[in-house]
Amino acid sequence: MYNEIQKNDPELYKAIQGEVIRQQNNLELIASENYTSKAVLEALGSVLTNKYAEGYPRKRYYGGCQYVDIVEQLAIDRAKQLFGAEHANVQPHSGTTANITAYLALIKPGAKVMGLNLSHGGHLSHGHPANFSGKNFKIVSMNVNPDTELIDYDEMDKTIEKERPQLIMAGASNYSRKWDWKRIKEAADRWKCFLVTDIAHYAGLVAAGIYPSPVEYADIVTSTTHKTLRGPRGGLILCKKAYKKVVNSSNFPGCQGGPLMHAIAAKAVCFGEALKPEFKVYQLQVLHNAQKLAAELQNRGYRIVSGGTDCHVMCVDLRSKNVTGLEAEIALDKAGITANKNTIPYDPQKPNITSGLRIGTPTVTTRGMKEAEMEMIAEYIDEGIRNREDDAKLKALKEKVVALCRRFPVYEGFEK
Repeated sequence: MYNEIQKNDPELYKAIQGEVIRQQNNLELIASENYTSKAVLEALGSVLTNKYAEGYPRKRYYGGCQYVDIVEQLAIDRAKQLFGAEHANVQPHSGTTANITAYLALIKPGAKVMGLNLSHGGHLSHGHPANFSGKNFKIVSMNVNPDTELIDYDEMDKTIEKERPQLIMAGASNYSRKWDWKRIKEAADRWKCFLVTDIAHYAGLVAAGIYPSPVEYADIVTSTTHKTLRGPRGGLILCKKAYKKVVNSSNFPGCQGGPLMHAIAAKAVCFGEALKPEFKVYQLQVLHNAQKLAAELQNRGYRIVSGGTDCHVMCVDLRSKNVTGLEAEIALDKAGITANKNTIPYDPQKPNITSGLRIGTPTVTTRGMKEAEMEMIAEYIDEGIRNREDDAKLKALKEKVVALCRRFPVYEGFEK
């Protein structure tokens, strides 16, 4: 694998091989990551990367697009079928680009937007002051209830009535429970504002029918195509036919130039894979693994934010263990367990320290791990955190992690 890179750029090859080995030998528990199929990787490395195709199928600004038109139309049709959407735009380069496109399709800069508080599980593109969203729109926050750590819909209603946002951005990067899309749509209609839902984290579960879909309620739905959907890194927009023209023009020429046709081909592969019956089996296992891992961590004295999970992700409150998210992340990384520090709702720690650890199960499920392995992983996490100041014990733990990972290889032969 990577023979041409090895021959022509040994320095780069060494770095790629290092990452191959890291992925093979580490337990990847970052909720926003996953492993694609080899078919997705093939599409990403195809000759389609050579083709410029500004515009949309059959409406291009360049010649020679007859084959990339087929590719993009396949991706569009499969996305529509997968999510039951009236229209799909498969060109956004990322989830944030998809969100920018959605904002600018419906409202003008300076308008008021409601998004989930970042420290309560929201995303940078939902209104963080350092992000495009926070810099160009007036942001009011949606929060979780301090007692239940669930979305506080009663407070949301009062805030909408008081602030009158023009757009509600509903979605999260660290919220483990189900969203009540219908309730939010009713509030949006009551106060005549647009509803955009960001399902980047939940998309695979939504596609499989085991997590609520917002497609019938939202004006626009945005997503990434990696994470639970298990495709290439990229963005996706779904919307009603009424918004097709404004969404397409907001994306191109509004936010982007030429689409990445190799990435769109990989999205088409991903959507095709997600339409197969075995994808639902996989997503059910993602959910079962997350719930098992959460329960096993609780058995070891860890508090799970909101008490559990209805999806692929959980946030672990580490305060009872007298350890910060940063300390846990560093210790676990030494043991070959990759997770990320994350704020918990109403976190007393700074965002670069945090009191929480975000954990997800898509990657380990892709490897073929099930409930029995989740019990082992919970034990390894606990062992790593307990021995965070003992490098010798962390090194010994890493050997156990590697042994587990080798039972469930990611890509056979890639390390050769």
